[in-house]
Amino acid sequence: MKKVKDPLFYKIVRPLLKCIMRLYFHPKYVGLENIPKDGRFILAANHKNNMDPIVLISSTKRVVHFLGKIELFKDWRRHVYRNMGIIPVDRSIHDKNALSTAIECLKRDMVIGIFPEGTFNQSGNPILPFKIGCVKMAAETDCQIVPCIITGDYKFRSKNLQVEFLKPIKVNNSEDLTKENEKLMDIFTKKLEK
Repeated sequence: MKKVKDPLFYKIVRPLLKCIMRLYFHPKYVGLENIPKDGRFILAANHKNNMDPIVLISSTKRVVHFLGKIELFKDWRRHVYRNMGIIPVDRSIHDKNALSTAIECLKRDMVIGIFPEGTFNQSGNPILPFKIGCVKMAAETDCQIVPCIITGDYKFRSKNLQVEFLKPIKVNNSEDLTKENEKLMDIFTKKLEK
């Protein structure tokens, strides 16, 4: 397990990313008061575009350590992703190393960013079935999950891109995690079907 820090590079790049987002896509942020100012939490969002992590980074001064597929960590990009605090995940296996690194971050009161669908949703359905990792991490670290609903598109100056942060929820440790995962997915499904 690799020890992860809140990287200086992230703190330098974040204001630039925020300016680019504002200039190109004019995202509307709703529910920013639901983002905890301190302490650990998991930021869980639906996944529709490779710009999703950037719009989330732009939303808060908290450093968000995203879980990202290991395929991103090739060629020169691996330096950028590592310096942005992204935790590589091998999706071909149940990557226990990535999970334990993320849990260690949470235990140190950091923020983990995750897309529970595990990949872009190109199905035409509101949401893809959620992987269990998000609720598993929340249960093991007794931390809150902040659901985040991304709607609209990333077309230049479209002005319909919205990022809504819902009230934090807690996973019931005594319940079956599969049921807790279904509850989390249900929150997203109901919101996206509106």
